[in-house]
Amino acid sequence: MVLNYLWVSFFLIAFVLASVQAFVFGNTQVFQQMVKATLDASETGFQVALGLTGTMTMWLGFMKIGEKAGIVNVLAFLFGPFFRRLFPEIPPNHPSLTPIFMKFSMNILGLDNASTPLGIKAMKEMQDLNPSPDTASNAQIMFTVLNTTGLTLIPITIIAYRVQYGAQNPTDIFMPIILATSVTNISALMMVAFIQKINVFNKVFLAYLGVFVAFLLSMVLYFAYLPPSEISRVSGFMSNFLLFSLIVTFISMAVWQKVNVYESFIEGAKEGFEVAIRIIPYLVGILVGIAVFRASGALEFMINSLKYVLQESGVEGEYSFALPVAFLKPLSGTGASGMMQDIMKTYGPDSFMGYLACVFQGTTDTTLYIIAVYFGAINIKKIRYTATVGLLADVIGLTSAIWIAYFFFS
Repeated sequence: MVLNYLWVSFFLIAFVLASVQAFVFGNTQVFQQMVKATLDASETGFQVALGLTGTMTMWLGFMKIGEKAGIVNVLAFLFGPFFRRLFPEIPPNHPSLTPIFMKFSMNILGLDNASTPLGIKAMKEMQDLNPSPDTASNAQIMFTVLNTTGLTLIPITIIAYRVQYGAQNPTDIFMPIILATSVTNISALMMVAFIQKINVFNKVFLAYLGVFVAFLLSMVLYFAYLPPSEISRVSGFMSNFLLFSLIVTFISMAVWQKVNVYESFIEGAKEGFEVAIRIIPYLVGILVGIAVFRASGALEFMINSLKYVLQESGVEGEYSFALPVAFLKPLSGTGASGMMQDIMKTYGPDSFMGYLACVFQGTTDTTLYIIAVYFGAINIKKIRYTATVGLLADVIGLTSAIWIAYFFFS
């Protein structure tokens, strides 16, 4: 319902502001710009879905190999107690456990874009357990919301941009981003757990969480002591090595179990094209709405209005120059990335605005895009409180990012 209201508001607000520009200020080109934006966005949506087809086909093929090799049983043994508490609706040894585990793992390794097909696969497997096929289940909501938080161990792309724009120490945003994205992730987890009445203070749950936090801290400390020039190389090697090791593990287990590996790959890969076609309408819909909102000047108007309110209220508004990144990130990852680069170019990568823009970029993920793709792939029409909690977690995380940036860089 929230997503529906947001989408409608994009068009209504855009129309009102565009009308004011055209009939009051004489900007007769604004409606042409909006129409062009809708056409460009619809083409982009199709291209994104088409680009996902190959990756999705490949990953669903490997997932089928792992499924037939019995990897589900291994993961159920290792992580079953944790998953049973986080996703109580999912029974032990269910096929959804493998893509769920791999999706979270690849997010942390910074391979979130490549892992989108795994998220869709997990949603499809959970849909088999869903008693109301047109309504999001609790497990699907928990999984989707946690993915919208964008928890990543190494913000490789942001570090690379800082190198490109001549930052004195490109990796000094590493720790602030880890802290800010952790706030977003924990906020989302706690809110969904509260709504679904999940006891997150259970001893088993806390034990797994403690091990994960210890692993996260050890990795943070390891990379913190690496020379800046080595972080990108080492993290890239580790991510890709672990990823390919998983693929080889799936294939090796399948050979051991005397599974026809190639036929299993083909069987799973056939689903990739079907899923990619299914998400096109949802992807085009959300991208068109966002494009109209931006082309009308509505986003710029909102940001400028907030800046004015902050200045008139006497609130220190230095961080307001980086707010466009915070506004854009839940809507468009590309738009937020472009705005972050523009801020670093204008004010410098080592200015407070440049630091904060980078921290904003790494604090969360493209919430509305993820919701549209995940639920669109399985034809879920009623997403319940997914968008509300996802966006609220974004607000909490982005607000904390301001305080964290002031603590480290002020």
